Amino acid sequence: MKRIWSNKYVLIVNAISIMVAFLTHFPELITLSNPYSADGLSFPGMHWADVVNEVLFTYLSLLFLFFLNEAVFRFNSDMVSIGWKKVVCSFVLTWVVSNLLGKCFVYLHQHFDVPAIDAMLHHYLHPLRDFLITCIVTVSCYFFHQNRKSRKMLLENQQLRMENVINQYEALKSQLNPHMLFNSLNTLYLLIRESPDKARHYLEELSRVMRYTLQDNEAHSVTLREEMEFVQSYMYLLQVRYEENLQFDIRIHPELMSRKLPPMALQLLVENAVKHNEISNRRPLTVSVIAEGDTVEVSNPLQPKRGGSAGMGIGLANLAKRYQLLYKKDIIVKEENHRFAVILPLI
Repeated sequence: MKRIWSNKYVLIVNAISIMVAFLTHFPELITLSNPYSADGLSFPGMHWADVVNEVLFTYLSLLFLFFLNEAVFRFNSDMVSIGWKKVVCSFVLTWVVSNLLGKCFVYLHQHFDVPAIDAMLHHYLHPLRDFLITCIVTVSCYFFHQNRKSRKMLLENQQLRMENVINQYEALKSQLNPHMLFNSLNTLYLLIRESPDKARHYLEELSRVMRYTLQDNEAHSVTLREEMEFVQSYMYLLQVRYEENLQFDIRIHPELMSRKLPPMALQLLVENAVKHNEISNRRPLTVSVIAEGDTVEVSNPLQPKRGGSAGMGIGLANLAKRYQLLYKKDIIVKEENHRFAVILPLI
């Protein structure tokens, strides 16, 4: 009982019961408003107390019939399956109980002087009203069940889609983290042998990078400010390795720092620029990070390594998928004037 009254089911049931109670006694109400009409001859000796009692009895009967169907067949539950056999059983049960309730009301009227309509036409209309009430209760209960079941399925589908998006995102993200870690550890190994003091500073910056990777990266979106703080630490790690042969040109409008993007998006593009291009005394590399308007662009001159792979690998493809999964937006990859550029939307 508590489960029924704890949701809006009771409000709908009450609204239907009130409406049907008045509509089924509409002829009597019209007659009372104009007792000298032709209909007045069909309901002689009728008083307001009689009609009010009839309407109230019909309302209470409807509430009881709705409750009975809920208790027996659980129409208001989305955990059960309602087939045509249960609908037929509900119809029969509702009709039988409706007739019994009508007989009980007649008994109360005859033996306890409960006000009621005594007109012959009213008694002839009772079977028809019972049939209509039975149809309304059964059909309403069935539609309640179907609507509740549909809403549950819709909610479950939305949850499944969201879980699928999160799972895909986490799978894509987990594929990116090891690249930076292995490269950084390799550089740290070399520094420990060559310059222990520089290695300690490098380790501090590496700890900042790893802290961002393991903690902040749990979020699906980060601000451009947070991402740039991480990327600048990562850039330091790269510059320790390549020294003057690797430079960065960073131009970002301050008002764009609050915009969002996927975590480690810029780091991935910087890493790709370093990974796929020659960096040497003969051919130094400058990577540009420019944010303006609603986008941030990471670009570099094309100077492929000898024997290096032509493609950007899984990282760039995963970044494109992450943008689609999170924001339904596309990244732009272009190659022109001997420069390679990736443009990311800022959210």
